[in-house]
Parts: sequence; structure tokens; C-alpha cells
Amino acid sequence: MTNRTISAFLFTLLLAFESTGSAMAFVQASGQDEPLLTIGGKTVDKDELIHLLSKGSKTEPGALGMSREEFNENLDLFINYKLKIREAEAQGLDKSEEFLQEFESFRENIKAPFLIRNSLEEGELRKAYSRMQEIIRASHILLQFPPNATEEDSLIVLRMALKIESEIKNGGSINDLAVEYSDDPSAQVNKGDLGYFSALQMVQPFEDAAFSLQPGQVSSPVLTNFGYHIINIKDRQPNPGQVRVSHILVRIDENSATGEDLAKRKVADIYNEIQKESTIWENIVKNYSEDPASSQKGGMLPWFSVGSMIPEFEMAAFSLTEIGEVSPPVRTRYGYHILRLENKKPIESFEAMEENIRSRILRDSRSTMIQSQVMAIQKSRYNFDENEKYVAKLRSELNTSTKHDFVLALADKDIASNHLFSLQDKSYFAQDLLDYMNDQEIDLKRTSGIFDAWYERFLASELNKAEEADLAANNKEYRMLLKEYRDGILLFSLMNEEVWQKGLMDSVAQKAFYQENIQNYQWKRRVNAFIVKILEMSQLDAARKFLQGKPLSDELITSFENSYESTNPLAYQTETGNLEYREHPVLSKADLNTDYQELEANGHLHLVILGKKMNAGPKKFEETLGLVIRDYQEFLDKSLLETLRKKYPIKINPKVKEETFIALNQ
Repeated sequence: MTNRTISAFLFTLLLAFESTGSAMAFVQASGQDEPLLTIGGKTVDKDELIHLLSKGSKTEPGALGMSREEFNENLDLFINYKLKIREAEAQGLDKSEEFLQEFESFRENIKAPFLIRNSLEEGELRKAYSRMQEIIRASHILLQFPPNATEEDSLIVLRMALKIESEIKNGGSINDLAVEYSDDPSAQVNKGDLGYFSALQMVQPFEDAAFSLQPGQVSSPVLTNFGYHIINIKDRQPNPGQVRVSHILVRIDENSATGEDLAKRKVADIYNEIQKESTIWENIVKNYSEDPASSQKGGMLPWFSVGSMIPEFEMAAFSLTEIGEVSPPVRTRYGYHILRLENKKPIESFEAMEENIRSRILRDSRSTMIQSQVMAIQKSRYNFDENEKYVAKLRSELNTSTKHDFVLALADKDIASNHLFSLQDKSYFAQDLLDYMNDQEIDLKRTSGIFDAWYERFLASELNKAEEADLAANNKEYRMLLKEYRDGILLFSLMNEEVWQKGLMDSVAQKAFYQENIQNYQWKRRVNAFIVKILEMSQLDAARKFLQGKPLSDELITSFENSYESTNPLAYQTETGNLEYREHPVLSKADLNTDYQELEANGHLHLVILGKKMNAGPKKFEETLGLVIRDYQEFLDKSLLETLRKKYPIKINPKVKEETFIALNQ
């Protein structure tokens, strides 16, 4: 049999569903001319068999396809599978609350890769990782809007930003202009120099503008939530990855006129001490560092990348090249630092960083941007048409309401039947929005824009439903995968009830089955034996001395095993019990009339002590319970299939069967 078998598929499927699951009514595939077969009057399309048999198959170039015999065998297994699904549906297992909850949960996971949002997120992930291959050093000037800015105020700020842009492009220094004009408080200290940064460390509009510029270029005004920025790129270079350093900190007493000089002298003395060969770094850190968080840990800091620390500290850390290299004193706003390089590593692979990048993207403005793009695509694809005039009217009248007042206002105005929008030729009314709001347990805490918030939420919900319905109707891969797992859960439920639990829990039926099939549970001739495999030949004499000339007994076995387990547990390996000897690798070579003997088998010497011999005979029920349960479950499965084949007539379409065989061999 090839690896493309239903049995292999089911095995994998059932393993998966011991801990996972979910459910919904499956949307039947459309556009099929003739079914492959019918089971109890229900049709089954050939696409389902092709999907299951093709799943995961990796045919080598030049390899032969599936033989006719293999195809027929797989078709028979497929019929058995569908018979069980048919019975599960007849028993109403697909309507149970447990099934519906399980599959609904699963459906949420399986649909994600097929959604518009997924492809947009994937694009943002790849773009962010691509940008992470570089670091950028930039200076900027920020011009903020005044509180409660009017449109005229915004234009004034924009005109000022354009004037500054022109000055820089005509030779003005962005750093000098930052001190004069920038509303960024740090500009008075850093003159607008932001140091190095990479992707996902700045707000998105700022990052997009910065990564579009080359060194020396100046941006046009860039609008963010902070205001307008003028950006000048100073440098771009490959991302050095991450570093780990330890450090010594000497703080500056800001309240003392001599604080700076004292800190300089102290850090210089420490640095000179470090140069001595006898100096132990950890001791110096412990004695002199004024960073309480790290001084007792050798000054060790966590791993960090570019853009994570203040620029001066960061530049000093990344300038170190050799493990153990120590930097000269570095001045930051915290004081003077001496750094030692502990380790470096390059930027990680996309696969290693994917979830971290995804989490960061979903926490910043990119998430809102992605959602806006998703809705725009959905609106275009699913024929969205809004009653703009009426929606604008509700926005102006109800945007400042609370959820409670909003609901009351709509009811009082008697406008629940007014049209909001249409989607795929279905109309949605104010009443639908009210119903949605009443069904939601959350209350959007907004001081303004309450209508916009609820309307956007409702609209997104309906657009997502339209996309999912479109997937189920028109995406064959999604439809097949959904049905595969839906049926897999049903199969597991039926087998659990009709076969596995019955076989495991019904002790009366187990014993009756054992008695009816006792010929299958027979001991061959056995001998009571204790076998010691010698793993270390240096311990042979000790074992021989311990065992030779002594009759087999539980006391002897316990005494021997206790004697070496505590002192030399790897010297021996033992086997004991009433063992069938005819096919045993060691006992098959033994003289059953000799109590003690030494035998070679599989490259090892074995010391053997024999006791009582036993004739062939039936095993006790307790001795073979595990095997009885397995056989009884197989019997129940076979009986179930025999019953189902009688209960549900099977009709195979020969023409479609041949088409299926040809499709699998193309």
C-alpha cells in the first residue's frame, strides 16, 4: 500500500482531535455534475476523495502513480469512513452543543490563513523584517499643533514646516534649526539627533518616510499624531543584530558644583584599574558601580538591539568588536559608563522573529491601517453601497450619545427601519445596528464618536461574515479542509461512543469475548527464568560469584538487583519472569535441564538461572486484558461497519470512479 491511504489520514486526524476540535454546518460543494457515490441516499463528490488521497503526498519525479489495486483499496477505506460519518449525522452528533462549540473554535483558526487580513498582515510582516536588515540614523524637527487646533492653525503649522524644509535644503543645519524651532523637548539636548533606529521603533508614518530616504536627503513635512516632522537622514547601514554588555556606572552629583569633575576623576581611576592584568571585572563592578540593578550581577545587562538604549550608550556598545573588550568611559545623562562586551549575535531569521513582529505590528497604528485596507477590499469585493446621507445624519445627531442613550434615541425617533447600507444585495437597517449593539456585552467608552465606533464595528462584523460566506462558497481548498476536519470530529465522536469506550469499559463483554476467542490467548511452553546481560565485562566475575550454584528465587533476584543498582547501575541489564522460550533470543539457546548457564546472544554474554518449566495453555483473563481490549475494539469496529453497510445502501458511479482514478494519476 502507498503512503496515500485513508487509514494513514484517519490515524493522523484522530490523533489531532484527541485534544482539539470544533464544528459548523458544512456548505456543500457546488458545481459538481455527478457524485462519485451515494451512501444511504446522500451524495459524495470525487473532489473529497481526491483531496484526502492527495493530501501530503510527495511523489518523486519519474515515480509511478497509484495502481488500480491501491486505488480500489483506498476507495473501500474511504467508503468505510463515509459510512461512519453518515451514521454520526444520523445519530445527531453534528447537532450536539459540544460538537458545535468545538468546531466553531476550530473554524476560527482554520479560516485565518484564507482571509484578506492574513495576506495584508503577511505583507507588513515581511516589509518590517526587510527593514530590520538596516539601521538608520536621523535628525528631525517636530512642529506640534496648538491645543484644540482649527484648520487654519494646522495650515499655519504646515507652512512653517515647509519654510524649515526649504531652509535645510538651501544649506541650513537641521540640528541648529531643531534647537530653534523643534517642539520635541529632547531637541535642546540632542539637537534633534535621534540616533540609530530600525523598523517598528518609530510611529509608522515617520518610519515610512525615513526608510524612503537616502543619507543626506530631507523629507517633506511628515504628519503623525505628534505633529509635522522634518526628517534628515544622516546614515544607513546593515543592522548589527544584538549585543550583551556589562557596565560600571559612576553617577554625577548634580547638586554639587564639582560633581562633574569628581565623577570624571573617579571613572578615570576605575578605568586605569581595569587595565591591570590582575584585575577581576566582577569585583570592580561590585565595589564601584552605582547601578543598583546590575552591580551585584557583574554589571550584566539584558540583550538589546539598536534603538533600545540611549544613543551614546548604544553607540559605545556596538562599537566593541571582541568579546571581553572594554570601552573608554562614556558620558550619558545618567553619568559615566565603562562597558564590557559579553556577547554579540546577528539579527534572527524571519521564522524566529515572526510572532514578535506580528505582536508589535498589531499593537501600533499598522493594525488600524490593515483593518482599513481590509474593509476597503471587502467593500469593493462584496458590492457595498452606503446610504451616505442617512448615515451622515445619524453621525451628526448621535455621535455624542452614550450607548444607552443612543439605543433610546433610535427608538424614540422611530427610525429603526431606515436603510443604512446594502451588502451583496442584502439591505441592513438601523434596527440591525440596534440588535447588534444589544447583543454585545461590551460598552465602548467614548466621549465622542459613539455612532462612528458602533457603526464601524457593526459594518466590520457584517463584512467579515460576507467574506467567510464567500470562502465557504467559492474557495475549494478552504471548503475541503473545513469538511475534512468537520468529518474528523464526527468520526472521533462516533468511534469513541460505539467502539473505544465500549471496548474499554464493558468488562462483562470483554470476558465473554475472551471466552469465545480463548484460542487466541494461549501461552506457549514457558520457563521461569532470570537473565543477566553483562554490559561491563569487568563486572562478570562479581555477577558469576553472586549467582552461580544458587536456586532461582525472588530473594536471589531482589538481592542481586539491589547489590548493583546503588553501586554500578550500568554494569548489567536483567530480565525475569515466566518466559516463552522457543523464540526467545537467549532462552532458545538454553539447556532447560541445566539450572545455571552462560550464553552468548546478540554480542553479549548472558548469565541464566532457570526454575520451573510450564506447559502450553490458556492465558488468564487478567494476564491478557490489554490484548483482549484491543481485539474486542477491532471486533466492534468490524461489526459496526457490517451493520452500516446493511443500513446505508452504497452506489458507486463507475464513470466518476474512473475519472477519479485518472485525476489521481495525472
